[in-house]
Amino acid sequence: MKPKNQGSMKNPDGFGTVGNPTCGDIMTMYIKVKKTKNKSRNGRDKEIISDIKFETLGCAAAIATSSMVTEMAKGKSLDDAFKITRQSVADELEGLPPAKMHCSNLAEGALKRAIEDYRSKAEKGSKKTPEKTKKAAATKKKKK
Repeated sequence: MKPKNQGSMKNPDGFGTVGNPTCGDIMTMYIKVKKTKNKSRNGRDKEIISDIKFETLGCAAAIATSSMVTEMAKGKSLDDAFKITRQSVADELEGLPPAKMHCSNLAEGALKRAIEDYRSKAEKGSKKTPEKTKKAAATKKKKK
């Protein structure tokens, strides 16, 4: 399988990074969200993942699970994408060795963090990007 949706995204609506210190895998998911006129259960405009990308530093299983999560989430509502589980990712890949199941957990976690990041920004009306976050962290280190 050739990885799909690989790469960074300029000005994502949400992003999430997770890592596993044991194996060294690091994954970042970027999402763009489009609001539709269709109302969701909570009465708000439905929010759909219109674009999604990932960057992964890790083994083949880490890359495969990241790619699969992007394929599973693209075009889905945020609520439906948030329901993606590590098992559903492994099932879509037609199985993962037990020693690599943690990769599907990381991919699921990166997606959920990206969705949570989007929702927290939407609540605050902020547009914090990964670049601004990195610059802020660097500035804080310099001040210490």
